[in-house]
This record gives sequence, structure tokens and C-alpha cells, in this order.
Amino acid sequence: MRKKLCALFCILALTAGILGGCAGSGQNGRTKVTLSEVAHSIFYAPMYVAIEKGYFADEGIDLELINSNGADKVMTALVAGEADIGFMGSEATIYVYQEGSQNYAVNFAQLTQRAGNFLVGRTADDDFTWEDLKGATVLGGRAGGMPQMVFEYILKKNGIDPKNDLTIIQNIDFGVTAEAFAAGTADYTVEFEPFATSLEQAGNGYVIASLGVDSGYVPYTCFCALGDYMEKNPEIIQGFTNAIQKGLNYVAGHTPEEIAEVIAPQFAETDFNALVTIIERYYEQDTWKIDAIFTEDAFLLLEDILKEAGELSQPVDYDVLVNTEYAVKAREMN
Repeated sequence: MRKKLCALFCILALTAGILGGCAGSGQNGRTKVTLSEVAHSIFYAPMYVAIEKGYFADEGIDLELINSNGADKVMTALVAGEADIGFMGSEATIYVYQEGSQNYAVNFAQLTQRAGNFLVGRTADDDFTWEDLKGATVLGGRAGGMPQMVFEYILKKNGIDPKNDLTIIQNIDFGVTAEAFAAGTADYTVEFEPFATSLEQAGNGYVIASLGVDSGYVPYTCFCALGDYMEKNPEIIQGFTNAIQKGLNYVAGHTPEEIAEVIAPQFAETDFNALVTIIERYYEQDTWKIDAIFTEDAFLLLEDILKEAGELSQPVDYDVLVNTEYAVKAREMN
């Protein structure tokens, strides 16, 4: 994962200097801002609340949301000038910074503070422990990506060697692992929503553990932008962060049912009752931050996780890749 991101970055960095951002004239006099998301998931409910409640429009932003399906592709969109703001695991910003670019991506707001995926087994197991995975086969994620690194982090916390104590399949694309599991591949699978709940509803699996609960608080997904874009457009970054803070405030003060009603248009293919169930799972495990501030402790934990996964060549200073100015102001204003 890290090598793939670095290779893409090196290629695109050659042209980044002549490409402008996507911000421009939007509807009703608002500024158009293109946001590239790593995936379209209920896991990111506060962001969709901000969209559906008009919080971005209130801040003078005409937001265009594009699903890039992967952190590497989000970073590619940023460097190529196809997106103004990226939303992904902040490990990607560390990977590309280490390539030496002067115009690197800086994290300015954090949304989720726990992992958003779940371990699904073939049978219900109220007595599950992570040691049960010894000798088992599990559908995992890509090397260097947050889902896989957090999974391995949990295994190691429980005295399990990811390389020798179990078999982790990592060659199946994200988004189709649930289909592969339903077809009979592996004993367990690590799934985001709505796939975990879909497997349960179809009788093909049972959620038996939450990676978000067992990993503890981790800076899972953040918003970032290239340094030159942030320097030229501080008012856009502030307005964007204000909207995200309003979304966080909403989910903190409303029930899963109320949240589901707001974001339902974003997930028209998902049954409403299933949507509520999924939000309840995320709600109860304290998935979302109460503010968008990406703390130094969280950043250092992220670096520890990357180091244990063999994906960190050398530490990066917190102040280089994180700017909390906008999130602090958004918290004070909202």
C-alpha cells in the first residue's frame, strides 16, 4: 500500500505545480469544493449529516462529493488537482510526505476515533476471544491500509502473530470480501458496514467482535488538503471544518433513528431498519469525535501502529502533518 501510494505520488508530483485546485464558481454564488472520500460508508455519518442538513451551503460551499474507493486514489486525486480536500486514513499523508515533496497533504480535521469494521464469523459466538482465530483463515485488507493495520494491531495486543498463527487472505478487493465470504471463502471476514449487517440479514454470517471496541481510540479517518491549497484558501478550510463540526454536534445530540432519517438519501439502497441498526453499532461504541481536533497523542499512536506494521520508515513530526487551527476555531464557534 505504501509503495503504491509513493509511486503514484512521485509521478503526479511532476505535474502538481501546473495544476490548480477544483475550487471555483458554484451554485448560488457559493464556492465549489470537490471532496474525495475513501469510501461511501455509514461509518462517516457526521459528514453526510453536514451535507444533508445544508451545513456546507451555510458556509458558502457548493460541495461536490466523489467516491475514490481507496486512500491511494484519494491522494492521487489531490495531487492531480481533481479534488480540493481528501478524506481518508491519515497514514496516507505520512507515506507521501516521506517522499520529499514540498507541497504535501496536511490533516486539518478528524472525524472518526475508532475503527469502523467488524469481525464476522460463520456462527454466532457470544464467548468469542481473539485467540479463537489461531489456526483460522480470515479475509483481511490490503497491507499498509488502516483496516489491516488495526486488525494486526489487535491481534498483537492479544498475543497473536499475524504471520504465523493464522492465515489472512489479502488479495480480494475491498467491497467484495463479503461476497467471497458468503460464497464459502475463509472462516471469518473483517467487514465495514453495511456489509457486516447484510451478511447477518442473509444468514451468511454473524458479527462477533468490533475492531473499534477492541483497538481502542485511533485516528481512523481525517480530512486533509495540499499545503498550497490551504495557504490560498484558509476561509474555505475554515468553513469546511465548521460544517464538519456541526455534523459532529448533530450526531452527538440526536438518536440513531434521527440520524438515519437525515442521512437516508445518501444510502437509498439500504433498508431503513438496517440503517438504524448500523448507526446504533457505531453510536454505542463512541465512533465519532465530539470535535474535529486531531491530537498529538492520536498522531503518535498512529505512528506506533504503522511502525508495528512495518510501514513507517521514520517518524514524522506532528506539527508538520497536522494543523489544528481550523478545528479549534470550529469548536469555539459551534
